[in-house]
Amino acid sequence: MPKLKGGKGGPVVLLHQICHNEIHARFTEAELAREANTPEALRADPRMQGFLKWVAKRPPTFHSRSAGGRRKRR
Repeated sequence: MPKLKGGKGGPVVLLHQICHNEIHARFTEAELAREANTPEALRADPRMQGFLKWVAKRPPTFHSRSAGGRRKRR
């Protein structure tokens, strides 16, 4: 849950920096709060499937810039 959307002081999930960056490249803060507010929901979201398959083949220390760039606002 994003801190800006009421997640401050709540449960914390540790992520690799590349995963954190990719999540923010693909989702708005509102979408994260509303739809993708658990690790299970993030893993199940179709927008993350390609990235998850790709990053699973990388070593734990791997880091790269997110290819997504700025997400399109709706």
